[in-house]
Amino acid sequence: QVQLVESGGGLVQAGDSLRLACASSGRYAMAWFRQAPGKEREFVSAITWSGTKTYYRDSVKGRFTISRDNTDNTVYLEMNSLKREDTAVYYCAAREGTSWSSPLYTKEWEFDYWGQGTQVTVSS
Repeated sequence: QVQLVESGGGLVQAGDSLRLACASSGRYAMAWFRQAPGKEREFVSAITWSGTKTYYRDSVKGRFTISRDNTDNTVYLEMNSLKREDTAVYYCAAREGTSWSSPLYTKEWEFDYWGQGTQVTVSS
């Protein structure tokens, strides 16, 4: 059974940085999503199985960086210059059956497994 465990969330001030981590039980194409109070879950960033391609939503481009360490199947989301509007529960997601040639996946329905979420709160 695939397990995804997020960590690294917390309470920070606007302008601060956080690094989220998602440890998985295998190697998959991965993504980060987030859900703010009263809003639908939205895509944040994705990385291919190989790690050679990444993609971001416009509002986090230049501030967030997704990366992966394939030696221990961990995906990271480095978040810099955090804003109040980044406040949300952040979820990592994994798509099964991916490999070196797999493309980027960015839609919720494309992912098979989800972590429990980690809260990120940015205060002004």
